[in-house]
Amino acid sequence: MTTPKIQPGIMDIAPYIGGESGIEGTERIIKLSSNESALGPSPDASDAFAEMSKQLHRYPDGDCAELRAAIAETFSLDAARIVCGSGSDEIISLICQAFAGPGDEVLYSEHGFLMYPISAKAAGATPVTAPERNLTTDVDALLAAVTDNTRILFLANPNNPTGTYIPASELGRLRDGLRDDVLLVIDAAYAEYVGRDDYTDGAKMVEAHDNVVMTRTFSKIFGLGGMRLGWGYMPEAIADVLHRVRGPFNVNAAAQAAGAAAVADTVFTAKVRAHNDTWLPWTRGQLLALGLKVTDSVGNFLLVCFDELPDHDAEAADAFLKRDGIIVRRMAGYGLPQCLRITIGTEDEMRAVIDSLSRYLGHNA
Repeated sequence: MTTPKIQPGIMDIAPYIGGESGIEGTERIIKLSSNESALGPSPDASDAFAEMSKQLHRYPDGDCAELRAAIAETFSLDAARIVCGSGSDEIISLICQAFAGPGDEVLYSEHGFLMYPISAKAAGATPVTAPERNLTTDVDALLAAVTDNTRILFLANPNNPTGTYIPASELGRLRDGLRDDVLLVIDAAYAEYVGRDDYTDGAKMVEAHDNVVMTRTFSKIFGLGGMRLGWGYMPEAIADVLHRVRGPFNVNAAAQAAGAAAVADTVFTAKVRAHNDTWLPWTRGQLLALGLKVTDSVGNFLLVCFDELPDHDAEAADAFLKRDGIIVRRMAGYGLPQCLRITIGTEDEMRAVIDSLSRYLGHNA
């Protein structure tokens, strides 16, 4: 019997698997596997979501006008350059669909976000990686990996799962080293958490060049992971292309309402950032004191590696944490089998993580 023909590359895709949410037989769970906000969504966003529940029979605004205006106001951007999507994943997918295909290459850093190769393969393109240096993007390695077939370069800055970043000077050097027909996509999903003086989210580069896109998400600092909401900032010509290939109502009404309220609540966002500014370095310091290798993350998570502790590996640590009801993220799928990624949660949750790992490593809690 003849079956429908599958497009090239589709069956090579390993489906994305999100962070675990439950442990069989365990009621009290500390979930630190998906980089969700420790403080949840803004109360204003929750209220907007509840209010929208009375109008679920209405189609959403296909132009996301109110949401784009709110984003533009908060970040001092041009609303005409903003395209909204069902998570920044959709923006990534649309970019691959529109700008890459069979015979083309999509380049990204060695331990970059798994949606880059997935979206590339779904478009029929070939994903290509460049090695990192000390778990940090290596601009020279990326530029060396560019070929005549390179069409898109995805750069997560800060990177997930390493939490490291490259400064504005290196980002500019990367852009200047690319051909004008290579699209540089700066994935700034964790930009709101970064407080380093030499960091840039890439928005100004978008306004200065015709081949730069910045993507952002509402799933992290804004606490709207369940809403599936993201956006991209890009030259108007590229925005025009994405509007042609996206669905006419690709962002639901509830997500639009909650997103507009969340991005406007700058007081709550500052509260979330302050919490992370306290508990990210505290947790990192405690982990380093236990003898673990930890990246200098600028996001809301830490990459914790056990490769220098031969008698205590990441798999066993993960199992030990689970016995204490704590879920973190194994990183084998990112080529880091001896590492765990731990989201920064509440104070009680972070103290519980340190207590558990202390007992696992044989330290006094």
